[in-house]
Amino acid sequence: MSLDGNTFIEHFEAYCPQWLAEEGDPVGLHIGTLNKKLNRVLVTLDVRPEVVAEAIEKQVDLIIAKHPPIFRPVKRLDTNDLQTKMYADLLKHDIAVFAAHTNMDIIDNGLNDWFCELLGIHETTYLTNTHTISYKKLAVYVPVDEAPMMRKVLGQAGAGLQGEYENTSYSLIGTGRFTPVEGANPTIGTIGKEETVQEAKIEVIFPETIQSEVIQTMIAAHPYEEPAYDLYTIDNISKEYGLGRIGNLEKAIPLSEFIAIVKQKFDLEGLRIVAEDETQLIQRVAICGGSGEKFFRDALKKKADVYITGDVYYHTAHDMLTEGLSVIDPGHYIEQLCKPKLVELFNQWKKDYNWNVTFIESEVNTNPFKFR
Repeated sequence: MSLDGNTFIEHFEAYCPQWLAEEGDPVGLHIGTLNKKLNRVLVTLDVRPEVVAEAIEKQVDLIIAKHPPIFRPVKRLDTNDLQTKMYADLLKHDIAVFAAHTNMDIIDNGLNDWFCELLGIHETTYLTNTHTISYKKLAVYVPVDEAPMMRKVLGQAGAGLQGEYENTSYSLIGTGRFTPVEGANPTIGTIGKEETVQEAKIEVIFPETIQSEVIQTMIAAHPYEEPAYDLYTIDNISKEYGLGRIGNLEKAIPLSEFIAIVKQKFDLEGLRIVAEDETQLIQRVAICGGSGEKFFRDALKKKADVYITGDVYYHTAHDMLTEGLSVIDPGHYIEQLCKPKLVELFNQWKKDYNWNVTFIESEVNTNPFKFR
């Protein structure tokens, strides 16, 4: 089946919602429109002039980027400036650009989880908390025969996801009573006559972030003209989200050996080390893709032996040494791992939903640094 831009982004945002991005992070649609059919989608880390040239050559309709192309306001639309010309070229060729930045770092099964998977870091948790999401409980009353259908659609809307279980719910059978009055259009019953119906009370929980979708789905699927339902806030369940990850290697190894693993796994020509002793044994590893130096004290609090992050500032490196934390700086470009992983994920969706679209991993190396 054909795929339009809005439908694809609905799926993408269910996986990587904008509300998870850090405050002020310009995620979402940057250029163009999603109101069109998609034939080819390009995934890239950066949107640079050479990436735009690649997109034009490959007749791409949409670019999914990790780094927002318009990070600061554009003051002039002067196409003599190559960066501004890039925006004009995208518009001229009707190529939309959609960015997912810190939200891709925070989500479960996102970039920091992929780093841990690549490096063999297990038993992970968040390095620093960014969001705490409360849960709600919906109790809805439907005729017993309609209960299986209602449980199904609520599950499809995202309700009933609890830990490692999905489609969880509780049902209780009881008797519903009502009397339709003049002007009503009852599914069951007669105007002016009390009606008795065997009903199931279905209870499901869900994160507060999808409340409107769950309620709209319930109302749309409910057979009654006036559905009866209750909505509660749950105090004992919440969902934590955060930047970075911290976990453990299978066994303790010398820092020098782990440095070699990082270099090999990320296919690096070189990296920077902040450490007093590379022979020290390390097992507990913290990691934060991009520029995560400001979280190094969180790594210390959570007893990390070594912290992996990019773009470490000179004076911060001194502070890290003073605090006794070993740090590996592999650079910012290791985030390119998002390209193959997102294409893999999108191709799974393509298979699941029978989409007629091609997902492409950008072949352009946008790393501005070289090592000699």
